[in-house]
Amino acid sequence: MHFVKMEGLGNDFIVVEYSEAERWLSVMSVLSPRLCDRHFGIGADGVIIVGTSPEADLSMRIFNADGSEAEMCGNGIRCLAKFAFERGMVKHPSFTVETRAGLIIPQVVVCDGKVEQVRVDMGRPRLTPNEIPVNMEGERVVNAPLPLGKRIFRFTAVSMGNPHVVIFEIPPDWEEWGKQIENHHFFPQRTNVEFVRVVSPTEAEVKVWERGAGATLACGTGACAVLVAGVLNGVLERSAQIRLPGGVLSISWEEDE
Repeated sequence: MHFVKMEGLGNDFIVVEYSEAERWLSVMSVLSPRLCDRHFGIGADGVIIVGTSPEADLSMRIFNADGSEAEMCGNGIRCLAKFAFERGMVKHPSFTVETRAGLIIPQVVVCDGKVEQVRVDMGRPRLTPNEIPVNMEGERVVNAPLPLGKRIFRFTAVSMGNPHVVIFEIPPDWEEWGKQIENHHFFPQRTNVEFVRVVSPTEAEVKVWERGAGATLACGTGACAVLVAGVLNGVLERSAQIRLPGGVLSISWEEDE
């Protein structure tokens, strides 16, 4: 199987064309953990399969390091955009990608035939409990209590096509809390978790616990969820720098709530 290893802010992926991966799809839930193993495999946070689509220019399927299939991945689709454009799979700098979260539109910035940057329209954040999903009542889940033994976190739930919990604190043992929150009974499809320290109204520092991958250096959908949660809680403006362990993403939420 021919593949390309790619990363976005240290969020790394094994990228494969559908023609290479087709015969392995039925066992990808078993194969992905082997490929992603950092000692006995290639090593990655996930496997991205790039294919065609009757509804879009391309399709993306992404399998996490634990074998589960994710709906979407922000850094993953940025890698896909560079991969596809530089291989001539798409001809225009803006194109559509079918994902399990719906149609996503990346736009590449090209210099001397190489993709230097990728901007992604992630679509509308989903905020109602049944859309995320989260087992709570009400129109939105903003600054709600999350009990874990003797500890209670305050969280805001957002879906960017995949579920996120945003907590505006970074405890020293955040990885252990992230693992517990991912599998909390509030979240029927498990959840990604972002622990956040607000530096200013236009800057936030984030630690990421990704559903199915654990602690990672970055998460594109997570960075978007952080901005949305920050706006809903009145601590971030609609454009901000989101600082992740692997680097910085510039995020804007331009639509009305």
